[in-house]
Amino acid sequence: MGAVASLVFAEELSRSAFGGVAASVLVHAQMSSPHIALRGTPSQKASYLPAIVKGEKVCAIAVTEPGGGSDVASLRTKAVRDRDTWIINGSKLFITNAVYGDVLIVAARTDPSSQGSRGISLFIVERQTAGVSVTKLEKHGWLCSDTAEIGFQDVRIPSENLLGEEGRGFHSIMETFQNERLCIGGMCAGASAKAIELTLDHVRTRQAFGGVLWNQQVVRQKLATFAAKAAAARQLAYHCAELIDRNLDCTREVSMLKTLGPEILHEIVHGCLQLHGGMGYMRGTPIERIARDARVLTIGGGATEVMLEEVAKRM
Repeated sequence: MGAVASLVFAEELSRSAFGGVAASVLVHAQMSSPHIALRGTPSQKASYLPAIVKGEKVCAIAVTEPGGGSDVASLRTKAVRDRDTWIINGSKLFITNAVYGDVLIVAARTDPSSQGSRGISLFIVERQTAGVSVTKLEKHGWLCSDTAEIGFQDVRIPSENLLGEEGRGFHSIMETFQNERLCIGGMCAGASAKAIELTLDHVRTRQAFGGVLWNQQVVRQKLATFAAKAAAARQLAYHCAELIDRNLDCTREVSMLKTLGPEILHEIVHGCLQLHGGMGYMRGTPIERIARDARVLTIGGGATEVMLEEVAKRM
């Protein structure tokens, strides 16, 4: 799937299903299993991809750890070779799809003498493997998307479960991060559009002060401002997708998108919730759910502050 197609998928899914469902599906479809599709051996592809594509198995990517999230180079989970097997020890945190997932793509350090981004490799680990423990976590938002902490205690897997080239895992992770950040831009576009649509429907029918709220100039202009900002962020997302499809380096632009999209979405959903009044604060209403689910997008896939540093390094 090309970058523009991925973006369209992300935007439309987020617009129709809102944040939680979109997040779970996108992580499954765009972030984890592509590691197997892009770097797997013919045997690995044959063993896992058919069931994943059919939806019979769920795949998860396990990178973030208790001691580091966006700073992938600091990961401490280790994998040690023992003849024809690898032994994995460590832990992962905030892993989407881990509770109900069947296949884990696990990042671990395979060269104990290496530092930073060097010496990190990827492995295919089936969740039912002895020594793998999963603890479900409760979240503020994305309630229909499962998230967990994973423990690896002397987890032994066959040597052929190494995914891609040994020691090159960091580069593989960064490549999929780029795609994740683009898709988050699409999710922000879809959620922004849906929030504005819901709010327009509300203010055009809500009676207050002798007429509908839409008659108030401040309400019209606030929504017009939101529409302009949402359009600008959406255009940047499609610009990034076009650059990716042309095989051009756009790390700076995607980092800008990952900064701008979620921050604008934040402003829009909370402003739209305000225009819904007390009903917008009621748990389970569409605008409340969008606002709750939007919160994580400034964090997941690279926090806003991290993304700004990526932009600054390229100025």
